[in-house]
This record gives sequence, structure tokens and C-alpha cells, in this order.
Amino acid sequence: MKIIPFIRPIYGLLTVLLLLSVYSFANTGPDIPYRIRTIVVDAGHGGQDGATKGLISKEKDVALAVALKLGKAIEESLKDVKVVYTRTSDVFVPLYERIGIANRVKADLFISIHCNSMPIYTKKVVNGYRTNSKGRRVPTYSTVSTQSTSTSGTETFVSGFGRLDEQDIAIRENASILLEKDYKENYEGYDPNDPESIIMFSFLKNGFREQSIKLATFMQEEYSKSGRPDRGVKEKSLAVLARAGMPAVLTEIGFISNPDEEIYMNSETGQADIVNSMLRAIQTYKKQVEIE
Repeated sequence: MKIIPFIRPIYGLLTVLLLLSVYSFANTGPDIPYRIRTIVVDAGHGGQDGATKGLISKEKDVALAVALKLGKAIEESLKDVKVVYTRTSDVFVPLYERIGIANRVKADLFISIHCNSMPIYTKKVVNGYRTNSKGRRVPTYSTVSTQSTSTSGTETFVSGFGRLDEQDIAIRENASILLEKDYKENYEGYDPNDPESIIMFSFLKNGFREQSIKLATFMQEEYSKSGRPDRGVKEKSLAVLARAGMPAVLTEIGFISNPDEEIYMNSETGQADIVNSMLRAIQTYKKQVEIE
């Protein structure tokens, strides 16, 4: 992403505006106390963007079921909070539109729900032998796909610049950008492989970084209390979070590539546990930020 000289003053102006907005956010006067009014719940993937699956289900369907239940739980428990969904059915919603919805409704929180999955590897294995034209016995091969099914646990992400060896999730989640014909225009030059693009988005997110990490930490603590393996809070260069004008997290509620976790995430008990964990985290976060 090339920044030509005469555009640099614009970035200086954006920097000043960002700092002013952060200062304003952090120093809301006592006459107008800060309150969480709107939460956007995002069910990851959907429609043609839904290839990730386990043995009995697809990530997009599990994410939607949990998202709808979370929204209902928020509305029932937090009467002063409005819930907005990015989707309520199996439809494709571009990444820029998901966060665009949150920005347009001036959401106070953005929560994106996903299922994790281990990568699938292919390798060649010997499946027999044959005699070639020279009369020699040579092996024949077939391609076998392998995937780890033992990895388990929850992890929650905030927008950031991930290390090069931690890009698996960022690549998988950002891959759906390729389904959008006009993604270059909508992301205004965002390139997940361009360090300058990632740094710029990370900078723009810096004002809400602390709040995002706080909410993500509360979520992981609640998952852990319910007995789930805690894989921690991490920063990743995820496009769905990059343009959020509010604290935003992406939470991976379990590994759909793990048969036991897949069954758990599809069960009424499992979904209730997951929703209750997220709800308690939101309640704790809300209580703290509204006092500060």
C-alpha cells in the first residue's frame, strides 16, 4: 500500500481526530454517563461462505444458533440494551457490511461468533505396487487427507497485528473477502498480506484496544469457569474487526474439528453454557465500564 507524499498530511489529521475521539470516549462527563445501549451480534460466515464443517454440522449453522440465543439472552437480562444481528438466517453478508452495520447503528459492542477448526493436510501414501515398462516393481500412491481431531478449547480475538507464525485463523477468516467482487473498493486498499495496511488498521483500532481486550478476557474467564479449556486472548489481523468503531471481539467457541466439542456445541446444554458464559462476560464488562 503506497502512501504518496501529499497524502501524508491527511494521515496526520486523522491521527489528531482519532486522539480527540478516544479522549472524548474515555472522558465522558458526569452529566452524560456512559451507558451500553446497543450490542451487535455477528454470526460468522453464512450462505456460500460456509465451507468449514465437522462430522455432523457446519460452522455457519452453529454460529447462527448461538448468536440468536445470545441475542435473546441479552434482551431478556439487560432490558436497557438493544440487540442488532448481522444475519438471522443462512445468508452471505460481506465482512465490510457486518462491521458497517455496527458502525451505522453506533453500537457500543461488536461480538462475532465462530467455531474453530484445525487445518486439513494432504499427503501421498503408498497403496500398492505395479510393474513398470522395464519390468521393475514400483510403488503406487494415493492422496490422503488428515486433520487433528484432538485440539480443543476456546479463544477470543481482538484486532491486531499477528506474528507470521500465527496467521492460520486470520487467513481462514479473511478468505471470505475473496467472495466479494468489489472487496478492494469496500476495504479501501486493505490487504491482509500488506504490513502497512495491517498497521494502519491496528492504529485506527488502538483507541478501543483496551476495552476489546477487557471484554475478551472476561469471556475467556467465563468459558474457563464452565470447564472449557482456555486458549487465551489473542490479537489477530482479522478483517471483520479492522474497521470497528467500538470495542469488538471475535470469539471461537470451540473446535468443530473435534468430534466431542462439535457434539457439545450442537447440544442444547452446550449452547446454553456458551451463551451464559458470554452473557456473564458482557454483564461484568457493562458494570465496569459504566462505573468508570
